[in-house]
Amino acid sequence: MSGSGEGTQPPEGPPVPDRDPSRGPAGSTPPPGGLLTRRSAIRAGLAGLLGAPFATSLGASTASAASSSRPLAPGLRWSGRSQAQPDDEILLGVSAAFSGPSRGLGTELYRGAMSCFGQVNEQGGVNGRRITPKLYDDGYQPDPCVENTLKLMLEDEVFLLFGYVGTPTVTRVLPLLKKFQDQQMYIFFPFTGAQPQREPPYGEFAFNLRASYGQETAGLVDNFVRIGRRRIAVFYQADAYGRSGWAGVRAALARHGETIAGEATYRRGTQFTSVMRPQVEILQEASPDAVICVGAYAACAAFARDAMDLGLHVPIANLSFVGSENLLSLLVEASRDDPAHYTPWLVNSQVVPSYEDTSISAVPEYRDLMDRYDPQVPEELVVEPYDPFPYSFTSLEGYLDAKLLTEILRRIDGTPERSKLNDAVFSVRNYDLGIGERVSFGPDRRQGLQSVYYTVVEDGRFVTLNDWEAKFS
Repeated sequence: MSGSGEGTQPPEGPPVPDRDPSRGPAGSTPPPGGLLTRRSAIRAGLAGLLGAPFATSLGASTASAASSSRPLAPGLRWSGRSQAQPDDEILLGVSAAFSGPSRGLGTELYRGAMSCFGQVNEQGGVNGRRITPKLYDDGYQPDPCVENTLKLMLEDEVFLLFGYVGTPTVTRVLPLLKKFQDQQMYIFFPFTGAQPQREPPYGEFAFNLRASYGQETAGLVDNFVRIGRRRIAVFYQADAYGRSGWAGVRAALARHGETIAGEATYRRGTQFTSVMRPQVEILQEASPDAVICVGAYAACAAFARDAMDLGLHVPIANLSFVGSENLLSLLVEASRDDPAHYTPWLVNSQVVPSYEDTSISAVPEYRDLMDRYDPQVPEELVVEPYDPFPYSFTSLEGYLDAKLLTEILRRIDGTPERSKLNDAVFSVRNYDLGIGERVSFGPDRRQGLQSVYYTVVEDGRFVTLNDWEAKFS
């Protein structure tokens, strides 16, 4: 286990296809009366949301709440009984990848979270209120994620955002939260280690649990340099996520007096069936001692496969976002006679401990709840086949996210209101999440965990790497 210092992202870097929506054309004028309808908001959001002169109030409420003399906090539901009462429900807004080549990430993260929420709800919920996620699929694409988020905020009126997947999606949502900051909408524990939600101007609207990509890349670089592998190349996704990892590698190498030895990119959404020969050949010319991959499992598995086939036999590292089990499954299936053929050089960083280590108290809890509830994505969101894993690093992270969010909701005094969320989060000090690292938050500390773990493949599964020199020197 290693906790490395946060990497800084330099202002310069490779071009990024996904631009901030504020650079687009100005949005449409809001409808009369200052109310922002879902249709006008979505139209403006996709055409350059931040340029539109929107009203400061969303002005939305549910019909049932409007008929009552008692106000209802957003994200809480009325029961519809003759006497209006809370419907014992806290609504969480989720936009994640449930389709496309990265659907395993959204699916596994959701399954882990629901294993925790399942038990919480079975035991009566949080102060008598069930935790209920409202799900939309974005396919790991920014524009659908923006549209989903606007719907969650304006139409569904969720209490908070939770379980989002990916840097290119989250970075497009952050400006929405800033634009509508009077609504005090927050995003909790997104599945990304990028910088934008950790620093101004958007850091105040997000709470993170996982370590950052700066910490993951710094740990990988430090360990490679320590064993004499100083020439490090980067294979990365050509978007905000790839840039964030690229910048982390660059900053970490600079601290050792080194620069990136070579770099190659790929487009987000690339399938495992794609050929990565051009990218491998580009990096081969740089004669790297190691390659750090910043991508999703389908493309990174394709790169590892072609690197092995073309003779680029150096350590190939992946960040935690990759989805280790999904990557390994693709490589084992492709290796035909020898399941280990494509995996001897893999080393993946993780932001949660191994789900095989049952000596860590949270692990048997998580495994028991995954076995007991076996959560599944709702059928209406399943458009492509996917076989979930019994356990995974991603679902363990989802479980820990849900466990901590449940604790935060329990700390809200009285009726849940967004205005009380900051105080509830900041009251978390030295909280034992059950993984050996205690969690603390504060106004200047909006990331709960700092540790990074390293894993390699043995006997068809990722296990903890204890000796870098013996494995890769």
